[in-house]
Amino acid sequence: MKTVAFFNNKGGVGKTSLVYHLAWMFADHGVKTLAVDFDPQANLTAMFLDEERLEALWPDDNHPDTVYGALQPILRGLGDIAQPHVEKVSPNLGLMAGDLGLSRFEDKLSDAWPRCHNRDEAAFRTMTAFHRLIERGMEWGAELALIDVGPNLGAINRSALIASEQVCLPLAPDLFSLQGLKNLGPTLREWRLIWADLLTKAPPDLPLPKGTMQPMGYIVMQHSVLDSRPVKAYKRWMERIPQVYREAVLDEPSRTYPPVVKDPHCLSLLKHYRSLMAMAMEARKPIFFLKAADGAIGAHVEAVKSCYADFQNLAAKIAKRVDIVFA
Repeated sequence: MKTVAFFNNKGGVGKTSLVYHLAWMFADHGVKTLAVDFDPQANLTAMFLDEERLEALWPDDNHPDTVYGALQPILRGLGDIAQPHVEKVSPNLGLMAGDLGLSRFEDKLSDAWPRCHNRDEAAFRTMTAFHRLIERGMEWGAELALIDVGPNLGAINRSALIASEQVCLPLAPDLFSLQGLKNLGPTLREWRLIWADLLTKAPPDLPLPKGTMQPMGYIVMQHSVLDSRPVKAYKRWMERIPQVYREAVLDEPSRTYPPVVKDPHCLSLLKHYRSLMAMAMEARKPIFFLKAADGAIGAHVEAVKSCYADFQNLAAKIAKRVDIVFA
């Protein structure tokens, strides 16, 4: 099971849009992909599905076809997770739909974490619920799960990241993203160490994630920074990213480090396709699938092609790191 979470505890860096476009790109290249929405804001789900379908998924009852619905037996203290529903977006792309109700799972997870130290089986079932949801959600043949989480270091994200083999870090070239790295790196190491200890106390018959949470690399999301900040400030933050990533995330000394464009830990420098994003949301498709009928004409045509090339190159790098075929 190949699982990659996309995470930065600084919001607003385009993380959800990144997961959405990568999921479509992998699917377009024949990789059966599961997009998993573990963000209680459920923005990824809203990108994939129209309002009519969202209304059907989120009625006034327990929402059985969302992540929250699959967790109901645990939340109510009646048993283990239910079989999760996978929304088929395309033959190669499935979605495990998010839900605003997921925030109610936060307290349950916070309570379970310390009880795992006492070898409490119910606590372990709670802590590994996300892992087992993904495992079951991939039974239709998915090779890769891309996990979207919210921008915080809370209990929901801890459980979601424990279920992730690797973690990809989207950044913006600004002070807030760098501070996010400084918070995130030590936290990941702490969670990894504690979970490794808890694994020795877990029930032997329960499917458990390894909790490796290995940093895969970072992606610089070049949003409209140049429009709102002086060029010198933009370059200043860009130049600091390789050093901060090595020191905070990898826990390595960095006396010398390459610029971002030559840094092997930098997976991509993604442009901000400002004018095309609204068009893509209206058409309910990724930017790189926009056609003339959607309004992608004139200069937009080249931008669409450029977007496809950017995400294709990024997906190829991720595929290599998770060891899957990407043709």
